[in-house]
Amino acid sequence: QVQLVESGGGLVQPGGSLRLSCVASGSIFSIYSMGWYRQAPGKQRDLVATRTNSGSTTYADSVKDRFTISRDNAKNTVYLQMTSLKPEDTAVYYCRAFGTTMTYWGQGTQVTVSS
Repeated sequence: QVQLVESGGGLVQPGGSLRLSCVASGSIFSIYSMGWYRQAPGKQRDLVATRTNSGSTTYADSVKDRFTISRDNAKNTVYLQMTSLKPEDTAVYYCRAFGTTMTYWGQGTQVTVSS
């Protein structure tokens, strides 16, 4: 089993920045990729960014050039640096870990972009 704990969400003004963190614990040896997803009220949960153990990354078109996913292996932590935030980025952000036999989700952290 893998446990994921997100942090770093909050209220930010348009154009501002936030950094989300996701700490993984448990059977982390089974993880080969981690990512961030988000879900706005009344909408489906969508991919934001993923990063494999080898460093390959993918981003949703809506966040390219604004968001950056990174990982600190020593801390078992994946980050999502978000800049130039827009109101449409408002959502609950979830961390996801892809294991060899199953995937895992964190509990989510709320990001609200509003003036």
